Amino acid sequence: MRVLENRDFRRLWLADLVSQLGSRIDVLAVPLLAATALGAPVFEVSLLRTAETLPYLVLGLQVGAWCDRMRHRPVLIAADVGRAVLIGSIPVAALFGVLGLAHLLAVVFGVGLLGVFFDIAHQTYVPRLVPREQLPEANARLQTNLSMAAVAGPSLAGLIIQALGTAAALAVDAVSYLCSALWLRRIETPDARPDPGERRLLREIADGLRLVRGDRVLLAVSVHGAVSSFFQSVHLAIVIVFLARDVGLSPWAIGLLGTSTLTGALTAGLIARRIGDRIGGARALWGAAVLYGLAYQLYPFTGRGWALACYVVAGFFASFGVIVLNVFGMSFQQSAAPPELLGRVNSITHTLVFGAIPLGSLAGGALASAFGMRVTLHIAAAGVLASAAILVCSPVRKLRDLVPG
Repeated sequence: MRVLENRDFRRLWLADLVSQLGSRIDVLAVPLLAATALGAPVFEVSLLRTAETLPYLVLGLQVGAWCDRMRHRPVLIAADVGRAVLIGSIPVAALFGVLGLAHLLAVVFGVGLLGVFFDIAHQTYVPRLVPREQLPEANARLQTNLSMAAVAGPSLAGLIIQALGTAAALAVDAVSYLCSALWLRRIETPDARPDPGERRLLREIADGLRLVRGDRVLLAVSVHGAVSSFFQSVHLAIVIVFLARDVGLSPWAIGLLGTSTLTGALTAGLIARRIGDRIGGARALWGAAVLYGLAYQLYPFTGRGWALACYVVAGFFASFGVIVLNVFGMSFQQSAAPPELLGRVNSITHTLVFGAIPLGSLAGGALASAFGMRVTLHIAAAGVLASAAILVCSPVRKLRDLVPG
């Protein structure tokens, strides 16, 4: 049976697709709102991404232990509704003329906090809906959602912003979260509450840490994710401001450029499973890491006219590589961890990956202020490529397939 024939997984998949499409709006709109309407300098714009991802660094491990104690579907629904309310407050504040940077920082921090619960519960929930042998296909389908949103979202966001204004466009994102919550409510598979026996938070977190530390493949995947995430965040913290100010692109043009580059993500989502079948999941994993790092080397050469091709080519191969990395990294993680520890293992890898984002965002803003945005993009590119060595020099390099030990 194909994974989309599973009715409840299909509902989860549809909820994810709607939410991913809406979320692409705030990825573009929030930094543009800060940089244009509020006139924030590049360092203050980078603080927005820092605020959104800081909760992973502060609460990621605890949330994993809590998610192993709770039913997952109610957590997902509550997180979606909460994010809808927070994002919806931005256009309301703008309408009454009281929107400021402090409001944006508070909103993105709250969205990030709810996102910690959603992301960990979501990744832990997938193995409850599909059998282990279908995990690569299920994750490929979810990554295809990410790819489709990445392809359609930026141009759609750019058009909406151009037509309605930056603040008003965020109302569409709020509605997308509500639609996601409605689809999640329709899932019928019983979501049993874990054994409510006596638990100790620190001991539970330590159990997850021991499992990750003791599995050299899982550890390599997690550490690579953290290091590459740090340098990717250096890049992402400034790239929209770079395209708007240094290259001189309009919001619509930035969105269109993002759409043209992220077709690589859509391609990878469609063929990642077949790549794994042909060459093996382990080879696909470390090969994608190398491709991802090499692609980043082109970003700093982006400029006006034909030099925009550097951004397009870099975006295609970088997005292709990161989707393949996500499909096989998540599938191995979900297979390697016992069900009763999966929330904690997910939280550890999420904390490493997303906890690096606020640090990278701060570094990106500081480096750009000190040395300029193009030099900072070169530094970020070098770091992403260097991170591939973590997988190439690990036991992953000697394997064909990613099989839990």
